[in-house]
Amino acid sequence: MFTFPDIYKWLSDAAYVWWQEMKQVFRDEGVLIFFIIVPLLYPLLYSWVYNNETIHEVPVVVIDQSHSQLSRQFIRMCDASPDVRVAYYAEDLDDAQSLVSRQVVKGIYLIPEDFAANINRMQQATVSVYCDMALMMTYKAVFQTAMAVSQKLGAGIQTKLSGNYTNREDIITTQPLAYEDVAIFNPQGGYGTSILPAVLILILQQTLVLGIGLAAGTARERNRYGDLVPIHKCYNSVGRIVFGKGLCYLLVYAVMGVYLTTVVPHLFNFLQLSSGRDLLLMMIPYVLACVFFGMSVSCLVRYRENVMLIMVFVSLPLLFLTGISWPQSNIPAAWQGISWLFPSTFGARAYIRLNSMGATLSDVYPELRYLWIQVAAYFGLACLVYGHQLRLSHRHVHERLDYLRKKRAVRQLLEKKKVGSRL
Repeated sequence: MFTFPDIYKWLSDAAYVWWQEMKQVFRDEGVLIFFIIVPLLYPLLYSWVYNNETIHEVPVVVIDQSHSQLSRQFIRMCDASPDVRVAYYAEDLDDAQSLVSRQVVKGIYLIPEDFAANINRMQQATVSVYCDMALMMTYKAVFQTAMAVSQKLGAGIQTKLSGNYTNREDIITTQPLAYEDVAIFNPQGGYGTSILPAVLILILQQTLVLGIGLAAGTARERNRYGDLVPIHKCYNSVGRIVFGKGLCYLLVYAVMGVYLTTVVPHLFNFLQLSSGRDLLLMMIPYVLACVFFGMSVSCLVRYRENVMLIMVFVSLPLLFLTGISWPQSNIPAAWQGISWLFPSTFGARAYIRLNSMGATLSDVYPELRYLWIQVAAYFGLACLVYGHQLRLSHRHVHERLDYLRKKRAVRQLLEKKKVGSRL
């Protein structure tokens, strides 16, 4: 049974660990960069790049082998669209491909010579579209513009052949069912509103794990070179170490979490539909899960550079595994199981539903439950990891002390022999 002095002693020791870790964070330039500089500047840069939401005036090259009135009309309609700009004309496909390879244009429209003849014979005509797939947004602009223009041009030909007498009949002929295309939870229809909130949540996890891993790698490198690890009397309890270190990281990323989830979306006019209370109750388990996850992963870091290689390698797969940029229903079951190991999976889903879809806290209860499970699981794993590291440090210290004692004994023995020889 714990008494008040025991509780006070436990908290005092944890506070000592917290203070030592806080000083270490602000002394290590690498940790400071990942904890402060990167979370402050990287989201601003990323959000600023995609602030326009969609791409307009994408340059394309046209190969007009038909040289007919219909082909020229198709080209004019494409050039008049907001997303595509006809920048060049080419004689053949080789010339057009050279423009794409030099990144002068992002797409090719090839109109065959039988384009107008097929239409006049009441046959289906084709237009070949070649897109640069290096950037999905340019591909979307080039391809969807060609589709929209072909549908518009086809509707005009259809009304001319229908023999209608009124405009209303023409509308019914080309569009018998009226509809309006509205992007759900993405009124701008752009990349930033749909993907960037998940990226902000992922940045929080990745920078936190990078900072913790960098600090762990630094400590392990120093220990590798034989430096004695300072052992305080509070280090007999692993729970105090994990609690003190975790409190340090939590306090730092409480500020970074507020900045990433409220300030950055406000600066770039992202959707913010959740209340402050719901957002706070979601971020508490997420930041805690990231903290203990980073402390657990730190056992894999032997050198400072290793953590950067690991986290940069998994960043893009983790974004896909959240189910935001790629449909969750199309992710294989095995990969979904792997995604449950990372706090960003449930954190990004909960944040998107709260802030972009207007969900309530009860709607994201499954995600919150999994986050709290991760908090408990990774706290226990962090205790096991730090307990193992503590035992290794104690053994290293004892081996070092034994070595110094033996060295001192040998020195004393040599001195005695030297004195005896003189006598």
